[in-house]
This record gives sequence, structure tokens and C-alpha cells, in this order.
Amino acid sequence: MRQKTVAKPNEVRAQGNSKKLVITAVCIALTYVFTSMVNIRLPIGGSGGLIHLGNVPLFIAAILFGRKTGALAGGIGMALFDLLSGWTLWAPFTLVIVGSMGYVVGAITEKHRGFAWNIWAMICACAIKIAGYYIAEGIIYGNWLAPVFSIPGNLIQVGVAAALVLPVAGYLKKAVSGIMG
Repeated sequence: MRQKTVAKPNEVRAQGNSKKLVITAVCIALTYVFTSMVNIRLPIGGSGGLIHLGNVPLFIAAILFGRKTGALAGGIGMALFDLLSGWTLWAPFTLVIVGSMGYVVGAITEKHRGFAWNIWAMICACAIKIAGYYIAEGIIYGNWLAPVFSIPGNLIQVGVAAALVLPVAGYLKKAVSGIMG
């Protein structure tokens, strides 16, 4: 007869931390891949801007796993894209701006559940993106008019991500809750 082993509290904590680490690493990788694989450079404004799908895994990570995972997935995943794709100057700004977006979406959706709260979280993320990249572009180019031309691309980027994430976020949250316990 086999004896069942009971995990000690430290072992359970270590398993939970390992699971969180792996989930966060996968979310960072997905954010990087979605940003790098599906993107369109816009021929307007100072930097032109970039429309990509990196906000999809960022929003999903933040809604499903919270503010820490959302912040790390967004900030590191997209800053890594900047570093590896020739947008190097933007990487520190992206780390802070998109990390803040992930943190805010996660913080809102950790405390409040439901479709309306997910919408509100993404609206807040959009405001952070617009204000953050407006300031970043103004600093980088020394021109405070040129960043206005990046706003439509930022709106499209967050709007498309919201349109893809909102219909499935609730179902994914339930599925993850069942798996994670």
C-alpha cells in the first residue's frame, strides 16, 4: 500500500511561486511574440507609430493573473520588442508606460469582476498609453505637436485589443480559476 505524502507549507509555497514565475514568463514571451509578429508601422507623425497585437496577451495576463504579472508581461515583453527591433530608444519608456498599463488593468480587475470593469480597466490603460507615449515622444523628438499624430494609432491598438479580449476574458478567468484553484 502506497502512503500519500503531504506537502509541507514551504513546499506548497515554493510550488506556487514556481507556477507564478512560469506563468509570468510565458505571458512576457506571448506579449513579445504578439508585438513582433503582427505589427504595422504607421507612416504618420514623428515616429510614425506602430499598431500591434501585443496588448492582447498583456490584457489577458493582467485580467487573469493580476497586476504583477500584467506589469511584467507588458513592460518587459514590449520593451524587449523595442530592444530587439530597432526601437531601442523607446525601450525604457515602454517598460514604464506599458508596465503601468498592465499594473492598472490587473489592479482594477483584481478588485472588481465583470465586463464593465474590464472595459473600465482598458480605458484606463488607453489613457496611460496615450499620455505616456505623448510625453515620451515629446521628450525624444523635442516637439510637442508631433505626438498628436500618434494618438489615432494608440487608440486603434488598444481598441482592437479590447475588441479581442473583452468577449473572452470572463470565460478565461473562470477557466483559470478552475485550474489554479
